Amino acid sequence: MLFFNYLDRINIGFAELDMGDELGFSPGVFGFAGSIFFLGYMILEVPSNLLLHRFGARRWIARILLTWGFIAAATAFVFNDTSFYVMRFLLGVMEAGFLPGVAVYVTHWFPERYRARAVGGYIIGSSVAAVVGGPLSTALMTYTDHLFSLAGWQWMFIVEGGAAMVLGLVALRAMTERPADAKWLTDEEKAWLAGELEKDRAALGEQEKPSVLRILGDARVWCLAILFGCALVGIYGLLLWLPQIVKSLGHLSNLQVGFLSAVPPLLGVLGTFLVSKNSDRTGDRKKHLAFVYGMSAVAIAGSAYVGSPVVAYVLLCLTGMFIYAGNPLFWSLASSFRTGVAGAATIALINTIAQFGGLVGPWSIGLVRGATGSFDLALLTIAAFLVVAAVLALALRVQKKTADTKENAAV
Repeated sequence: MLFFNYLDRINIGFAELDMGDELGFSPGVFGFAGSIFFLGYMILEVPSNLLLHRFGARRWIARILLTWGFIAAATAFVFNDTSFYVMRFLLGVMEAGFLPGVAVYVTHWFPERYRARAVGGYIIGSSVAAVVGGPLSTALMTYTDHLFSLAGWQWMFIVEGGAAMVLGLVALRAMTERPADAKWLTDEEKAWLAGELEKDRAALGEQEKPSVLRILGDARVWCLAILFGCALVGIYGLLLWLPQIVKSLGHLSNLQVGFLSAVPPLLGVLGTFLVSKNSDRTGDRKKHLAFVYGMSAVAIAGSAYVGSPVVAYVLLCLTGMFIYAGNPLFWSLASSFRTGVAGAATIALINTIAQFGGLVGPWSIGLVRGATGSFDLALLTIAAFLVVAAVLALALRVQKKTADTKENAAV
């Protein structure tokens, strides 16, 4: 699910290699289309996550997949900048609630001490989407071009959006709501898992029904949201513009751009695995977060300064290795201090506020690229936001987690 989730978000970066020339889109138009997705996402994020808690993850996540897949496929038929904006906005609306919803779903299955590896396991899907997405998308664009009178970029949207719809039908049959419903667990395994999850809930204390005002007044929510928002400036700025950045390094074909764009997220898979494992082993989240965002800032800033395209590309690869590794650490931390409906609302609110990073990142890069004709200043802007994320991670006061304690962030 995370694979197609991110694929349908970032594939406009590859479509733009041909789509922009065909439809006459400027860097500013493309950047705004990349950002307006997050406006729709923000509007429906909290309601969607609360509805997931009410109707159950299986049915609600399947609904999200079916509707976002339809909109993603329909993007093939945009004809001007306004229609492009509308489809990207609707994609955000239909997808809202998915990632934090899955983060809540994981809390129904994994005790807290295993959760960073669990979250890292599925978030790797987003990195795999970026790895496979480049070669897959550019191959579809290259080899289906003019098939049945449609451009290659149109077929790319249709095939990748349609795949998400098929997965929605599969999810409706394959997902199991809670461990008690799992036929593939023994009674002893169910009892053990229920006991471990109950210990986590007991360690948190009694949870009240969520109040939006109460959650908004929690300083932890704001600190985590601003931290993740700053990180998202870098994550989405890099995801959506990486094909264009790589192409600017030399005279490359679309297929070459696709394969070269796969390396940074491929290293991100390795970084996610190593950092998540070490974080669970040591019980530390904040120092690991600060480290990966700090190293990302250094690498991406360096790529703007060096004169050699080869060295610049190597630094972009290092950026990918570090920046993707922060996601599982963040979500395991954000989901660690509330459960149930309160947890669903809190995670959704954090993610909603953090989406300012998605609004700022792609659009600002497009504006800077259009004004300056290069990516140098845009990359330095991304680095500045990542520095802020690293500083905020260090500023968190957290209780170090052991096998018998909860990790609770307190600002």
